[in-house]
Amino acid sequence: MNWSLAALAPYAMPLAALSAVLLDRLLGEPGRWHPLVGFGKLAAAVEKRLNRRTQLAGILAWALVVLPPVALALQLRPYAPFAVDVALLYFALGAHSLAEHAEAVARPLREGRLDEARRRVGWIVSRETAELDESGVAKAGVESVLENGNDAIFGALFWFALLGGPGALLFRLANTLDAMWGYRTERYNLFGRAAARIDDGLNWLPARLTALTYALLGQTRNALACWRAQAPGWDSPNAGPVMAAGAGSLGVQLGGAAVYHGQEEIRPPLGSGPAPVAADLGRAIALIRHSLWLWLAVLFVMGILNA
Repeated sequence: MNWSLAALAPYAMPLAALSAVLLDRLLGEPGRWHPLVGFGKLAAAVEKRLNRRTQLAGILAWALVVLPPVALALQLRPYAPFAVDVALLYFALGAHSLAEHAEAVARPLREGRLDEARRRVGWIVSRETAELDESGVAKAGVESVLENGNDAIFGALFWFALLGGPGALLFRLANTLDAMWGYRTERYNLFGRAAARIDDGLNWLPARLTALTYALLGQTRNALACWRAQAPGWDSPNAGPVMAAGAGSLGVQLGGAAVYHGQEEIRPPLGSGPAPVAADLGRAIALIRHSLWLWLAVLFVMGILNA
């Protein structure tokens, strides 16, 4: 068998992806000096200085915080492509952290410690959680797991497959800015519009591939039916397909009333079946994990076909 570097070249991308996933699983997110934490602080400082509540200011701010690190990654990659790709994808992934946050909600919910479960779920959702009942906490947690499966894992993997580590970095930084600036409040409505639209564009195809993966690994027919019927009624063009297919795959119903910034919003239903319970958080994480291994398998098949 030829084990030359040329023979291994088609497998470089899937091997780098697997290495990054294993690093994330073994180490989780860095406890200190996480690049995304530093990026968030930089973005907050830039927003404070440049936010004139105009779209032009938002475009300029987005370019100032996203393009330099991506350009630096592109400059470094030719010197050590495998190492740079592994490092960038590792920092872009959040599978381990997502599982930890979900379990931190599920455990007190199982044990009847509702106040603690409310507090923990408040760390991963933007809605108000102080008045949620057990079903409301479980629903918020499952919605967050399904949506963040795309945002923190599969979107990064998609752009990694296309553009290597710099692609994963571009996606993760753009998604982070959408989470920080993409609100329809007075402060961010115009300034954050570019961040929201760019994230929508980068996420359009990955979100639908994520939704399809969720559907294939659960109650497929139900998931596809929910995706087709319910996703168009959701405000987000990408979260709708992901959560509708994920909820349908799990056989639970999400959506409904939620309070954001003091205002109650009645959101369309997603999925079908009973309201989620604590155990469904574990089922959602299992769906994410199985989806991740399927994506890695597809990457290796692509490598074999290109060999």
